Amino acid sequence: MAYFVFGKNLDNINNTIYRIAENENDLNNLNVTQSDYKIIEDSQSNFNLVKFMNKFPEKYVSNTITYIDQIPTIAFPSKKELQEYVNNFKQNIKQFTDNNLNHPLFDRWNNYYNQLNTLNLDTVSYPLNKSLEQYFNDLGQTSLNPLQIP
Repeated sequence: MAYFVFGKNLDNINNTIYRIAENENDLNNLNVTQSDYKIIEDSQSNFNLVKFMNKFPEKYVSNTITYIDQIPTIAFPSKKELQEYVNNFKQNIKQFTDNNLNHPLFDRWNNYYNQLNTLNLDTVSYPLNKSLEQYFNDLGQTSLNPLQIP
């Protein structure tokens, strides 16, 4: 099962998602005190919809998550927008890896940082009508979402 980590005691309030975890191991390695958050278990299919940015977990009520469509028709109109997204993602990963050298998920995130770093944005066809996460998945490459960073 997959897990969605929201702000605690924020039922029916939009945009309180904090992290997502694909499985219990990832959940246990998120660098959060679990009792400080509302953690809701959900399906792998809903996790994938969020991971690939087709849906966004807008809010929760009790243990039910409300999802909304997320990805616009054109996710990245040009190289510039994709470059900004990649740069922000890399910055967040770098912050994690610099401060968590002995973390169990360090290698996963360090490898993903390197994957982003070697991405040749000139080989991408623009406009890119999907998320970067879906793009990597379609190529058979590792795909991670910013909400998965521990």
